[in-house]
Amino acid sequence: MKKTDRPVYMIGVAAELCGVHPQTLRQYERIGLVNPARVGTKNRLYSDEDIQRVRQIQRLTQDMGVNLAGVEIILRLLDDMEEQRQEFDRAMDEYVVEVEARVQQLLSNSTAPIRADGSLLPVPRHRTPRKPEL
Repeated sequence: MKKTDRPVYMIGVAAELCGVHPQTLRQYERIGLVNPARVGTKNRLYSDEDIQRVRQIQRLTQDMGVNLAGVEIILRLLDDMEEQRQEFDRAMDEYVVEVEARVQQLLSNSTAPIRADGSLLPVPRHRTPRKPEL
């Protein structure tokens, strides 16, 4: 569990941090925009990621005029994009490891000169950008 997704804030503190009423947080949870951790049957605990998500919802609704149905669609698309970004980065890392192993195997069976200044396959360590902040 990352530090940012550790549930630590009770609903009152979370509401104060976000500048909303606790009822607003309950509504966001009811419609599935936020999913705080539960302690027992009644107590909700919000993480820093939950707080950021509520602030993002507030920006979309108050600053950009998006209704909650639109917010739900936007957040789902952003979450999907982030999942795809992470999947792409994992696949690219696996590909680089596989290709470097193949090149190493080919070079170990040949008399070709080998670079001494770095990796066998100079692939830039590119990372796709994270989801945009709204």
